[in-house]
Amino acid sequence: MAPAQELRFDGQTVVVTGAGGGLGKAYATFFGSRGANVVVNDLGGSFKGEGQSTKAADVVVNEIKAAGGKAVANYDSVENGERIVETAIKAFGRVDILINNAGILRDVSFKNMKDQDWDLIFAVHVKGSFKTARAAWPHFRKQKYGRVINTSSAAGLFGNFGQCNYSAAKMAMVGFTETLAKEGLKYNILCNTVAPIAASRLTETIMPPEVLQALTPDRIVPLVACLVHPSNTDETGAIFEVGGGHMAKLRWERAKGALLRADESMTAGAIVKKWADVADFSAPDYPTGAANFLELLEDAQKLPPNPPSEPLSFKDKVVLITGAGAGLGRAYALQFAKAGAKVVVNDLADPETVVQEIQKLGGQAVGSKASAEDGDAVVKAAIDAYGRIDVLINNAGILRDKAFANMEESMFDLVLKVHMRGTYKCAKAAWPYMLRQKYGRIVNTTSPSGIYGNFGQANYAAAKAAILGFSRALAREGEKYNVLVNTVAPNAGTAMTRSILPEEVVQALKPDYVAPMVLLLSSDTCPEPTGKLYEVGSGWQAQTRWQRSGGFAFPVDQKITPEAVKGVWGKIVDFDDGRADHPELMMDGSARIMANLENRSQKEEEKESEGEDYLKNIEEAKRAKAEGTEFKYDDRDVILYNLGLGAKRTDLPLIYENDENFSVLPSFGVIAPFNASAPFSMADLVPNFSPMMLLHGEQYLEIRTWPIPTSATLVSYPSLVDVVDKGNAGIIVTGTVTKDAASGKDVFYNESTVFVRGAGGFGGPRKPRDRGAATKTHAPPQRAPDVVAEEKTSEEQAALYRLSGDRNPLHVDPAFSKVGGFDVPILHGLCFFGVSAKHVLQSFGPYRNVKVRFAGTVLPGQTLRTEMWKVRRTVVFQTKVVETGKLCIAGAGAELMDAGEGGSKL
Repeated sequence: MAPAQELRFDGQTVVVTGAGGGLGKAYATFFGSRGANVVVNDLGGSFKGEGQSTKAADVVVNEIKAAGGKAVANYDSVENGERIVETAIKAFGRVDILINNAGILRDVSFKNMKDQDWDLIFAVHVKGSFKTARAAWPHFRKQKYGRVINTSSAAGLFGNFGQCNYSAAKMAMVGFTETLAKEGLKYNILCNTVAPIAASRLTETIMPPEVLQALTPDRIVPLVACLVHPSNTDETGAIFEVGGGHMAKLRWERAKGALLRADESMTAGAIVKKWADVADFSAPDYPTGAANFLELLEDAQKLPPNPPSEPLSFKDKVVLITGAGAGLGRAYALQFAKAGAKVVVNDLADPETVVQEIQKLGGQAVGSKASAEDGDAVVKAAIDAYGRIDVLINNAGILRDKAFANMEESMFDLVLKVHMRGTYKCAKAAWPYMLRQKYGRIVNTTSPSGIYGNFGQANYAAAKAAILGFSRALAREGEKYNVLVNTVAPNAGTAMTRSILPEEVVQALKPDYVAPMVLLLSSDTCPEPTGKLYEVGSGWQAQTRWQRSGGFAFPVDQKITPEAVKGVWGKIVDFDDGRADHPELMMDGSARIMANLENRSQKEEEKESEGEDYLKNIEEAKRAKAEGTEFKYDDRDVILYNLGLGAKRTDLPLIYENDENFSVLPSFGVIAPFNASAPFSMADLVPNFSPMMLLHGEQYLEIRTWPIPTSATLVSYPSLVDVVDKGNAGIIVTGTVTKDAASGKDVFYNESTVFVRGAGGFGGPRKPRDRGAATKTHAPPQRAPDVVAEEKTSEEQAALYRLSGDRNPLHVDPAFSKVGGFDVPILHGLCFFGVSAKHVLQSFGPYRNVKVRFAGTVLPGQTLRTEMWKVRRTVVFQTKVVETGKLCIAGAGAELMDAGEGGSKL
């Protein structure tokens, strides 16, 4: 093959902000080496935004010139973006590419955050990006060519603890860029967002040196070079995560959503009944704009009235709603009041009209006439009147729509202040009260414009996207204090939308059809309590989340070029190859990048061939049938098993064969497959397989015959269910059907999931198939457990459990356990799984199935604390080691049997 043509930038002028070091310097020197004229902007301050110096920019300019390139320095703050662009025009007569890269950190927990920490982050990241882009825009339009890269981060996309300011600012870049992309397309101005992870002055404070060595900035540059090169003619408005050789694209994925009849029968309780639809991603869409709410309303009105449901009660709860003098805020206020809340109606114009409406209905309300920017005064009204604040609905907003080419700085500032800074200030003022009472619910308001961008709304989209980033970060910080935070993107006819929608549309899209979802998110019964995003209106509500492409990972010891990136572009942006996933947390965002740190170069032909071999082996293994392994047991084995899970001499139904209720604990179902012979070898399924690198990750048990016989001959048939390639690890799922030898009837079904470190990279699917209850993770509700059971294990527990078939020396031999890093032998995971499952049985009765994720180790003699919550027909539970406070079982759930199905509560 002929070498790929080099991507050049001869004659083009590139402006790079924050280019005095780190990633900015890497951009600048690269473009200088590829023929571009480079404006190296850097204020020369610290990573916290303190100080100023010309040295940083000068050093980079001199380096570019010494290599034969063309460059000039600029020392202005990005808040003076017009001066930066003016430098480009004066020096080179044009500007073609703008890379908004300048950034600072002011990390601090939200309770300790000061206004200066907030304002400085927004001034540099958001206002700076606006000012430079606004200054370059007329030149781009005139020459009908421009390329813009704005910089987000994983903290912005997912929210991060201690970074509410930074998360908000970095998510603002998404809405801002999406809007510029829409407005610029017809002028051949393409705008994209990157979320990089690279070693820099910012990241060196939060990452270990060995990781930083692999996250060099030059591994970000090639992707950006492809996006800003003239050969890119269609990739715009996109978001890419990139770092350490990993590159992937993100897009929005919207659930099917729940559609209810839009009338007075639409309540929060009615939404709960259709919650499965709200978060149903089985047939999602991938929108670039708001849903068709008029069409949804027409469909909603064809539905029958919603069935009656138990009304939510907010009795004795104090609810503060900003912008509640009309529109959405008024609808919220009235519905909260009807539900028994004490309502604080905030509005800068006229809160009293709504206060009187509520009082005439027999409700309790007070007014708060203040700007949302004065959050202290707004919250003080609630404290003065009622002594507390339980729920905060940040709803206040304004519009100042204008094409970006004509948008004035004052328009940008005002919209950001009212929407984002107002949301921040009200939440900041309410936060100490919510932390103190260990209770709070916050619902913040974004918009489809913030999620997808919208013509003429660069200011509004930036503000509304920032609110989403802020909400996700705040949700991370508040969760442990029972302060839950969610975000809604409502569509309704209000005074604000009246300026952009026909009057008949405004009349049809009633705020009353949004309010029930806001009440549900503010309650204690929301099925998914915190950190989520919902689009709402016209009787419809749907969860929206990220989807990430499978992407492409270059080996960490291989130099990456733009030409190489262009060659694999199809893989970077492919969402349909079975490897796409749905990151939600900061760790999800960086997981692939970190996983790629172990990816070393290998001849591509060998790598592909090796991967194909494993994929072929996997398919053959899935088709293989086990001959069946016999397992005989009698009452003696039952007693031994029950004793191994802590049964006492007084527990006669568990240790005495002549007791009329003699029975085996349901988790006994995991024992039969212990030594069953599988029709495949794990070493054939994943590369670099080693038993020493194997971890038991999850266990699913289904009881198919109840009551379980206390003596029987069983036959187990293992089969391969799934193999997942996690990049730096492999996941192998084995399913085992255990049948009664005499009748052929199924007795148990098990799925055992093992995690094999260092055994990935073979080209398999990146996520497991959804197998219903076997793959479900159960999140504990945000309330105190319904039942707690504590049980101290015995010093002999590991040894005793071995008698049920465990032959792993790690659980009995001290010499062997020391090799594994443990001072004493540890309990088998299935042992403390059995103890936890026993607690569920004793507290709630028999269950059809139970699923757990192993989260830690247990030493014999330690105390297990199982915390259980009843959620409809499922017991959600987790187990902690009391002595350490750490989880050993997480995300667990047991689906209870219905009355009359069989079995009896012990």
